[in-house]
Amino acid sequence: MLSLTVILVSIMVVIALILNLWRLFAGPDLADRLLALDTMYINSIALIILLGIWLGSTLYFEAALLIAMLGFVSTAALCKYLLRGDIIE
Repeated sequence: MLSLTVILVSIMVVIALILNLWRLFAGPDLADRLLALDTMYINSIALIILLGIWLGSTLYFEAALLIAMLGFVSTAALCKYLLRGDIIE
């Protein structure tokens, strides 16, 4: 029952990733594209965690944590670049 649920939720997350990809390319504003990219990070983390649950391996959880940290830092850097025009003061 758990593997069926993981597969069903994975399909839903993949659909969300496809919709985020559409928003990334068709976003009318740069801020919309940045939010779509940030949401894609979150959805990819969810897919990696679901894969870890499905395979029963803890290595995938560490990879998801690494992607979460990189996603946060890159989103903060891109927002700072949008606001000020440079990243390092």
